[in-house]
Amino acid sequence: MSLPSAVRFAASCSSRAVSRTSLQFLSSTQSSFTQYVISRSPKTSYIRLYASKSKAKSTADLVPGSKQALTSEVARLEYGKSEAKMNAAVEWYRKEVAGLETRASGRVTPALLSPVRIELTGKGKDLVKLEEVATIGVREGSTLIITVFEEHNLKAVEQALYAAKLPNIVPQRQDSRTIKIPIPRPTVEARNALTATAQRMAEDTRVQLRKIQQASVKKGDYKKHSVELEEFQKLADRNTAEVDKILTHMKKSTGAR
Repeated sequence: MSLPSAVRFAASCSSRAVSRTSLQFLSSTQSSFTQYVISRSPKTSYIRLYASKSKAKSTADLVPGSKQALTSEVARLEYGKSEAKMNAAVEWYRKEVAGLETRASGRVTPALLSPVRIELTGKGKDLVKLEEVATIGVREGSTLIITVFEEHNLKAVEQALYAAKLPNIVPQRQDSRTIKIPIPRPTVEARNALTATAQRMAEDTRVQLRKIQQASVKKGDYKKHSVELEEFQKLADRNTAEVDKILTHMKKSTGAR
């Protein structure tokens, strides 16, 4: 009897009609039946699926939050205002350091007197620059010569030179239209003092940059980790780095510590 016939025979018999011999026969053929079923069962193949390259989404076009542009029109306007204010603060510091650097290097130029402002009679409280009322020349590389256009302005120019309180600037009247200012060579102590002044100005400028940033952030009331906060922070950092660069250049050029 084949295995399929035995199976049909066992199924057609009731539990009472199955003899002991039949049960033994079924028991002996159970393992063979199992092996037969397994051998006849189709084999299952497992295929590992991978994402299709054509459907994979590229990350090349994704922009990190720190690099996203400002989307709010209000934020862009405030950013422009802050940028203009910070640039003005940095340029002010650049000009001040240029004057200090000139004095520290010992070079005698008319730029040494650029901070001087003169109050003229009939002009009210409006102050004018020195070059508007006089010419400034250099003699023998160590002396400044000021020649006023009109004699009656000589006293006002002399007073303005003292009021400016520029280091080592001592005006000496030569005649009714001329003032001489000898410029001594700067000592090591004088160069270090000028560098210290530049450092104080640098810190004042950094504080001003932080105030500008904080005022803009407070006005916008931006959320934590927002693009706006990052952009304003980067703007302040960039201008602060420029201030540090200017100060480092002065120290290097003057040899000060």
